[in-house]
Amino acid sequence: MMMRTNNFYGEGGVRLELTPSTTSPLAIDVTESTEMRIQRLISENPVVIFTRSSCCMCHVMKKLLSAIGVYPTVIELEEEEISALPPSSAGDLDDHHHVNNIPADAPAVFIGGTRVGGLESLVALHLSGRLVPKLVEVGVITHVV
Repeated sequence: MMMRTNNFYGEGGVRLELTPSTTSPLAIDVTESTEMRIQRLISENPVVIFTRSSCCMCHVMKKLLSAIGVYPTVIELEEEEISALPPSSAGDLDDHHHVNNIPADAPAVFIGGTRVGGLESLVALHLSGRLVPKLVEVGVITHVV
């Protein structure tokens, strides 16, 4: 069971790999279920993206958010952990998409504890002018860029 965390603080970024054997204070509690760990990460991070490794859609999501001045926490989930993500809301534009038989449940971005959806939903939120106010509301930016 491995969950990798990327927390990008600028162009260079920082990559932390957390495994049950890690002795860091950030170590994963192996007794914590995947669902509980995901819920904890959602509540602890104002903007978090859950993804698969090498996901090009996640890269685009990070680029869009960084252009606004937001550097999300990015969590790479193993395939068997993807199903533990909270379900999509009725307004999630990505809910009906399947690419190469991979369910559209990852990547998934959460802002302020609420699932926004995937790339299509994030872009739609941005184009509608509602993304920046939502980011201001959760305190990750203080002003309109």
